[in-house]
Amino acid sequence: MGCLFSRCNFGGREHLEENYEDANEQQKVYSWDKREKVNVQDFIIDGIKNETVGRLPGDVNGQQIVIQNCENCNIYIFDHTVTLTVDDCSDCNIFLGPIKTSVFIRDCKNCNIAVACQQFRTRDCSKINVYLCCDTQPIIESSTGMKFGCFQYFYPELEGQFKAAGLSVYNNNWSKIHDFTPVPGENNYSFLTKEANLKDVSLLVPSVSAEKFSGLQSQISTENDKSVVPYTLGSRRKTSDESCLVVFFNDSSSCVRAAKFIECLRTNGMFTLAQTKEVAMLPEDSVRVFGSDLYSNAVKQGKVIGFEVNGMGCIQFCQETVTDLLKDSTGVAFVSQSQEVAVQNIDNFYNFADMQMGV
Repeated sequence: MGCLFSRCNFGGREHLEENYEDANEQQKVYSWDKREKVNVQDFIIDGIKNETVGRLPGDVNGQQIVIQNCENCNIYIFDHTVTLTVDDCSDCNIFLGPIKTSVFIRDCKNCNIAVACQQFRTRDCSKINVYLCCDTQPIIESSTGMKFGCFQYFYPELEGQFKAAGLSVYNNNWSKIHDFTPVPGENNYSFLTKEANLKDVSLLVPSVSAEKFSGLQSQISTENDKSVVPYTLGSRRKTSDESCLVVFFNDSSSCVRAAKFIECLRTNGMFTLAQTKEVAMLPEDSVRVFGSDLYSNAVKQGKVIGFEVNGMGCIQFCQETVTDLLKDSTGVAFVSQSQEVAVQNIDNFYNFADMQMGV
């Protein structure tokens, strides 16, 4: 047996090792080899005039998009992207689905733009209406005649696209604008009224004549009661001196309860959602924010969702509504107990949330 073993390997060891190395080299597969090959031109919209163009859900899947040199166009990106730029466009209606990082709009004028993103920035723009959901503080630079409203939009895939882009529908700083180049005595930006917001954002829905979007058009809505992103008052003046803080702590049903709570507000119609936030907290944070250690264990379960509700009688309404939502469950929520302490509750929670979000 020993001789047979020696005979099989005699004079062939180098040859076998070389074959093994060659085969091993051929079998190596690197991560970049597995990436799906993309055509860069599929993600550039350039030099279009007087047309309706765009991308449907599933067309982009997180790639980067460039829109440039377009005039009098309707442009729709019904998908999530990693980053997006809009350059040198005029007289266009542009819808941009959730953007994981930043959107940069430069040298554009006379446009309507709806966009959800982590970072928003404009430079050298004029007369732009922006319907915005932004995770951080929006920035304008060397821009004039900018008008901002709250992002209001729905189509079936949109909520999933928010999640794919890592964005929360509750973290919307649409009205906290920072102007890098303010002009003394002038305002480079203003806010759209709720009525104007809902009326004008409808310009960002494809017309029935747009064949590319015919299958999606009937499913799109810009109505307040259907929007994936809740309508918030933002930095505008509140309608009442009474406000209430409501916080839902994370469990398997907290997101459903938060959505139902918003629906109750919409149905009632007497109260305004001033601002919302979804943020992670540590036990020591909860003690500082809520003035009690009662919620120290609850915050360990994941991010909390907070609402500031405004309107005369809102505290009683919130207490009753949340009690009903928690009925027959082990869910946990915080609701301000009086008008006197609600102001401090709201300041504590949103100051903490803004520091966490870097706003």
